[in-house]
Amino acid sequence: MEWLEENSLPIGNWAKSGVDWLTSNMSGFFEALSAGIEAIVGAALWLLQLPHPLLFVTLVGALALYLHRSIWLALFSVFGLLLIINLGYWAETMETLALVLAATTTCMVIGVPIGILAARRPVFYKVLQPILDLMQTIPTFVYLIPALVLFGLGAVPALIATVVFSVPAPIRLTYLGVSSTPPALIETAQAFGASDRMILWKVEIPWAMPQILAGLTQTIMLSLSMVVIAALVGASGLGVPTLRALNQVNIAKGFEVGIAIVIIAIVLDRLLRFKGKN
Repeated sequence: MEWLEENSLPIGNWAKSGVDWLTSNMSGFFEALSAGIEAIVGAALWLLQLPHPLLFVTLVGALALYLHRSIWLALFSVFGLLLIINLGYWAETMETLALVLAATTTCMVIGVPIGILAARRPVFYKVLQPILDLMQTIPTFVYLIPALVLFGLGAVPALIATVVFSVPAPIRLTYLGVSSTPPALIETAQAFGASDRMILWKVEIPWAMPQILAGLTQTIMLSLSMVVIAALVGASGLGVPTLRALNQVNIAKGFEVGIAIVIIAIVLDRLLRFKGKN
């Protein structure tokens, strides 16, 4: 036992050497990537802040009514967002929403194609499974450290941490949806002369759409759960008042911020949950 402990593998030193090499040789690339991500998040925030808050609330209510024909969902969305304005967390909510939308879009762009590839290549999914397990179980702060070294403080390491934590959800659910396509449907399409690409777009993806949309809503929920982590690395949003409430043991402020996060989570989840799809 002592021999095993005395001759431990220098895994940590290997990781540090890798990060040091990236910092020394690819700093320009990471600076450009950081600038691009900040521009994307900034553009999303600008679009969200462009309309007046009351106009934004009205548009969300109208969208809920149009998509779901539910007056109750529309009323909940309107009164929930008005409550956020009343509590004084509208600016922070928009900052969090911009980060969540950017992270969710990134996760879906990465996760859906990988999930489709994994469903088409079972061996690839077997290799991918432990990596996905690692991404969701390893403490966030472990991979946040190299992100801070490479990108510095701000929204960029927060976005990267959110994507790493959330992207397994769309990958797994897309894989589940595509791989569960009934063989009879595929055989019927093949009998009519459909190519592999046509089968993917006309049969497998439509069949998997409920799971893909479930992956979308799961990604949003997971992204919202990272708001405090985002605040720890310098990103603005609802995580900042949450951390202040925690440091000050301020129950009132903590409860108010929690209510704002819950409202955003419910509104986004219900807006994207279509009947017959999820």
